[in-house]
Amino acid sequence: MSVDKTQPQPVALMLVLRGQGETRQVLLGRKLTGFGAGNMVAPGGKIEPGEQAASAAVRELEEETSLRVAAECADHRATILFRFPARPASDMDCQVFLATSYDGEPAASGELEPHWYPVADLPVEQMWQDAEHWLPRIIGGEMFTATVIMAQDNLGVTTVRISSW
Repeated sequence: MSVDKTQPQPVALMLVLRGQGETRQVLLGRKLTGFGAGNMVAPGGKIEPGEQAASAAVRELEEETSLRVAAECADHRATILFRFPARPASDMDCQVFLATSYDGEPAASGELEPHWYPVADLPVEQMWQDAEHWLPRIIGGEMFTATVIMAQDNLGVTTVRISSW
């Protein structure tokens, strides 16, 4: 199936950072349900019809972790087009946001078990294999559009193309 002929699900992710320098951390969580359960992921989920991507990222963050971020504090950092040639129904057009200002303390939900991870030691070995290609770039301040073509096993990565903004 051609990459251009899918009907991807619109989704939004929210990366929350705290600390500075060597103490800088990012909030990620172990996915507890659904496709990819067991993987470490960024909080996020589907964008509802009529919902703005930033609002979806903020809503999903609160639903999954109890952290609250004001929509105006959500900085759009990337658009990542995930394509699963062996499972096109899983294709996603993902908007990734980053926030450094938040309220609350992370708490587990039925969807996610959140934990803070040092930016210098990201748990990429526990994440989808594509994460190592884009997560450090976003945390490092880059802004871009990426297309990620997943392998036939839906785990590995065949191709990653990144275009800076």
